[in-house]
Amino acid sequence: EWLRLVKEHADEAAWRELTRNNPFPAIHGRVCYHPCETACNRIELDGAVSIHSVERYLGDLAIANGWQFAAPVRQTGRRVLVIGAGPSGLSAAYQLALLGHSVEIRDSSDAPGGMMRYGIPEYRLPRDVLDAEVARITALGVTITLNHTVADLLEEQREGNFDAVFVAIGAHLSKRVDIPTRDAGRIVDAVTFLRDVASGETPVIGRRVAVYGGGNTAMDAARVARRLGAEESIIVYRRTAEQMPAHADERDEAVREGVKMNWLRTINSLDDDQMQVEIMELDENGKARGTGRFETLEADTVILALGQEADSDFLKVIPGMQFDGDVVQVDPKTLMTDVPGIFAGGDAVPSERTVTVGVGHGKKAARMIDLWLNSRPHIEREKHDLATFDKLNLWYWGDNRRTTQPELAVEQRQNFDEIVGGLSADEAFTEAWRCLSCGNCIECDGCLGSCPEDAVIKLGKGLRYRYDYAKCTGCGTCYEQCPVHAIEMIAER
Repeated sequence: EWLRLVKEHADEAAWRELTRNNPFPAIHGRVCYHPCETACNRIELDGAVSIHSVERYLGDLAIANGWQFAAPVRQTGRRVLVIGAGPSGLSAAYQLALLGHSVEIRDSSDAPGGMMRYGIPEYRLPRDVLDAEVARITALGVTITLNHTVADLLEEQREGNFDAVFVAIGAHLSKRVDIPTRDAGRIVDAVTFLRDVASGETPVIGRRVAVYGGGNTAMDAARVARRLGAEESIIVYRRTAEQMPAHADERDEAVREGVKMNWLRTINSLDDDQMQVEIMELDENGKARGTGRFETLEADTVILALGQEADSDFLKVIPGMQFDGDVVQVDPKTLMTDVPGIFAGGDAVPSERTVTVGVGHGKKAARMIDLWLNSRPHIEREKHDLATFDKLNLWYWGDNRRTTQPELAVEQRQNFDEIVGGLSADEAFTEAWRCLSCGNCIECDGCLGSCPEDAVIKLGKGLRYRYDYAKCTGCGTCYEQCPVHAIEMIAER
């Protein structure tokens, strides 16, 4: 729908439609790995629609024009406490505020944003963009209390007279591994390293940096090290490139910027300015195992990027709360924990730890909290079947290739300037027009013109059509010609 509105040159209406579900289009358009595009039917023709770049265009346009969210029409008098000012907590607060609830977020950091601020480097997400989209949420009346670490959740809930709680703590604790070394100061964890850089510090890392791990955080740490002056930044990963959890785009960008990859290697020890690594191999089940063969690599600093955990100890003292390691167990349909009135999402629950998943959890939790506060049951909505490519009847679609966003040349990436640019208004309009509108009527009048019985009645622009079933014979002509599969044939009973 928001892509359709861009096609109509109704950019503000498109932004408002988009932000009904996601308050951070300028952020998501930059940092989301856009899995939606892998399911886009246009990929079968000439490449998926660049959904994220049009989303970013709308987000940037809203910031430039000062567009604000509409205030809720009523206040419920209910109070909700949100723990964590990351993507999930901010998303929940936004949705709850629109529903008329009073929301306070409490966060232990100096500034809001969570891992969006302290984990994603500025060359991917400029801080003025982050600040602008967070500011819209506080403009709705959401209060954010910073530098506040929650130790006793139930006490804070009682003291603040909060009717419900949403726990949205991030995974800010790095997993550690023991590496024999004479100088432990040469080993730092990736989360702390990225947080220090995001806070304006310049860690001393030396000329050669090794990053131990193969996820997206490892790629970010290696690329940041290059920007801090490391002449050599290498990834040490115990499995193969195909098994690495980092997204392919992140890995490829790291390589383009000069980061070297050392596959099938694990660090055994660190001594002076060298480290000993063991060469690994895959067994018959595809798992890495040691070979007993070693090699020496030079490194002044080792950055550990072996995964993160949520700091959920303060929840473990609450009677009835159930855990799976560092994450709390919730009802997957409602995101409520085993303690009534306490909900959780994002990195605090079992899930993929991305900004997109966190924002989605926040939206879902807000709706579930609202239902719970109003003693209304959660009823699953029946979803329409997907309009897959084989169901379309594309008698026209245009031959327009995917729009490419401008990028800084590799040799220009010496600092933290943003490396990917946005689309112009014309480019965003052109890209939106590539959307095939799968499953949604585009008012092309094909059904109107093809019906032999004049059973299709046009209702006017934007109102689509009505069907006169007294005239319809069920021949299926309208169904067979509909290019976007907006018509279904249902057998008579």
